[in-house]
Amino acid sequence: MTAVLSLEATWRSAETENMPVALQPWLLEPASLTARLKAHSASFRLQLLGETAAPLPTFLHGSLPHHQHCIRREVLMWCNDFPAVYAQSWLPASSISQLQQLAALGEQPLGEFLFQFDDVTRSPIELAQITVAASSVVPSGTHWARRSVFTVATHPLLVAEVFLPGVFAL
Repeated sequence: MTAVLSLEATWRSAETENMPVALQPWLLEPASLTARLKAHSASFRLQLLGETAAPLPTFLHGSLPHHQHCIRREVLMWCNDFPAVYAQSWLPASSISQLQQLAALGEQPLGEFLFQFDDVTRSPIELAQITVAASSVVPSGTHWARRSVFTVATHPLLVAEVFLPGVFAL
């Protein structure tokens, strides 16, 4: 099954990227994006779009070296009844076997799970612009995205978030 969005893009360090001022607090949020979204909206819900066993795409091999067997998790985060963020996570099978709660998140946000650990670390944030042609889930256009690798007790997972027009209303 194909992902809702392809994350194949030119990713650059957030430190060197010239991003829109209005999106800076969102793109550079060091803590839980879910918590930030909830704090800025009257209503929040997470829509699970799918969880699929998939080989890690070649363009992501450098982000999760030695982890080709993954679960691709796709969600849409809604704020005030508008889609605000599309997120795609790559959960290596080895990480799921050690952090079994990852396999049963359902509509629980991944961020709520990750930030409960004292030993969670995060790689530097990278940014890209993702162009969406036609999608039944995500508005077409060019959207800013961020990605980073979280590690919990030596178990990595890649999280990418695409910021949709709904985030500008928050």
